Amino acid sequence: MQLLYFILICYGLTQIICYGKIFDDIRPKPESFAGLGILFHCSMCMGFHVGGFVYLLSCFSKLFIFEFNTIDMFFMACLSSGTSYILDKIIDDEGLRLK
Repeated sequence: MQLLYFILICYGLTQIICYGKIFDDIRPKPESFAGLGILFHCSMCMGFHVGGFVYLLSCFSKLFIFEFNTIDMFFMACLSSGTSYILDKIIDDEGLRLK
């Protein structure tokens, strides 16, 4: 159950950062920052960084508790990246994409 919480939190945070209207004014354009702006428009890229960040914050939460380990942090960031991307491709603002 802890892993499911982690995945859903990472997916939600990734969606907010990549697509949330609240960040429209401060989200960099894809061509800005020598190409780093694309990070904020890619659910796979942002999902990786969100996964690492959420993993680091896990010591402050009781929803999921992970023992800190650099390799596990990398694996959890990869898990977040993959699941954020897959869920982003399956779900949009209208619900499930059934094409």
